[in-house]
Amino acid sequence: MAQEILKVITQHLSQFLEQKGYRKTNERFAILEEIYGRNDHFGADELYFAMHDKNYPVSRGTVYNTLEMLEECGLVLKHQFDKGVAARYEKAYGRKQHDHLFCLDCKQIREFCDPRLQAIQNMVNEVFDCEIMYHSLTFYSKCKKAGCVNKSEIDDKNELNL
Repeated sequence: MAQEILKVITQHLSQFLEQKGYRKTNERFAILEEIYGRNDHFGADELYFAMHDKNYPVSRGTVYNTLEMLEECGLVLKHQFDKGVAARYEKAYGRKQHDHLFCLDCKQIREFCDPRLQAIQNMVNEVFDCEIMYHSLTFYSKCKKAGCVNKSEIDDKNELNL
């Protein structure tokens, strides 16, 4: 991770903690650094185990609470892609605007960017005389891969009866 980004996000978190009257703990900053060292969508438990794999003793509760706090201060984004599937997170700072494709079978998350969406956003800003702060677009798909281990035979039969 670039030292410049680390400095900016650490300063942002520090200011947020001061404003809220929260303690500046080593665990919170270590979790932030772990998140910004990743380039994926991750669950809270994955983050917890990644911290433990690096021999950083942090409790599961601290990870969950810190993720909520980091979402509140705008350093992480939380996504709930599917019912019954744990929330997924991604870093927010320094990321280009992108949207998501979520496969209901594989549970894979793919990112994409299309400049036409920016054009639509600009048009909406103009028409409604507003400034869109952010947007979220997720397409939900069914897997067409022949070897998808998560696709059930029932799904295949239902698709044929459509």
